[in-house]
Amino acid sequence: MKLPISRFFISLLLLLVIPNAAPVLASEPIGRATFRPTPVTPNPSLTFPRDHGAHPAIRTEWWYATGHLQTASGKPFGFQVTFFRSRTGVGEGSPSKFAPSQILFAHAAIADPELGKLRHDERIARAGFGNFAKTGAMDVKLEQWTMQMSDNLIHTKIPAKDFTLDLKLGLTKPPLPRPLLQGESGYSRKGPASTDASYYLSLPQLAVSGDVMVNGKTEAVTGVAWFDHEWSSDYLASDAVGWDWLGANFADGGAMMAFQMRGKNGSLVWASGTRVFAGGQIVKYGRDAVRFTTINTWKSPRTGATWPVSQTLSIGDEMFALKPWFNDQELDSSRSTGIIYWEGAADVLRENKPVAKGYLELTGYAKPIKF
Repeated sequence: MKLPISRFFISLLLLLVIPNAAPVLASEPIGRATFRPTPVTPNPSLTFPRDHGAHPAIRTEWWYATGHLQTASGKPFGFQVTFFRSRTGVGEGSPSKFAPSQILFAHAAIADPELGKLRHDERIARAGFGNFAKTGAMDVKLEQWTMQMSDNLIHTKIPAKDFTLDLKLGLTKPPLPRPLLQGESGYSRKGPASTDASYYLSLPQLAVSGDVMVNGKTEAVTGVAWFDHEWSSDYLASDAVGWDWLGANFADGGAMMAFQMRGKNGSLVWASGTRVFAGGQIVKYGRDAVRFTTINTWKSPRTGATWPVSQTLSIGDEMFALKPWFNDQELDSSRSTGIIYWEGAADVLRENKPVAKGYLELTGYAKPIKF
């Protein structure tokens, strides 16, 4: 899961934010009348490495990596790296290199328990001029930020404002499937209508190695990561305002993904989950078998949003407690997607014992999410 992008915000940034901007000519096809993103439909036929690459006919797409790292001295870090691609509907069919029909965004963050809040940065630019999300294989570049996949190894390099990440994520522990197709063969419902859906795949249990630079000091790190690739043209049901999502890697080699889509007043719009057990068994759970329930909340002193940072997750006949590393893992992406969300490193406990490391994502608590 990952946050969508406001069409209003895209329209604004086309005028004010994107470097190398040029006016869109009046003769170019502009507006929703010419904007026909390809819908998501059941029974997809996903093949790899092709579908690790971009799908430019789809409205919104993201490549998302989170994980838990440790330095040689034992210092823990959490990390998030996400690249977004958005088909804007502006300048469709224009031969101009300046036509902003595809926009790229990226977010990166480090969760540092010693600091008690996120270090984070963001980027945004139109596709072209050295910025791209290639088809046929995972290869995304936005300014100097990159994410590429080669020989089952994902390499991401993020020279951010206050930190640098240079990480390699490798496929490791069998018997987990590669990739793990969420929902029905990669078709993941998000609401009651068949069009409220995405194509969705995950790569859990990735072994991480590389370097993290913070405060001018570079240290080697190792750890474990979760990777998602998701693309959709109609992600939210009409009455949905946001979601709660968890991706978790278990110490025994298993994995778990779960989400619930929330409506107004916290009503349940949709829910789904996947549990991979250590022996290789994969169990999919539907709307009535997944529930997030708030334990504790935290109110942001910056935005005033109240986030349910500690929760219980009921999935099938299992019950887990989700405990954040620290409360202030709010990410304000006003300079790119325009969305405020909470993206936090968390421990997953069963009967008060840590069994997995995960990332909890919360959206729609500051304001309803809009595409």
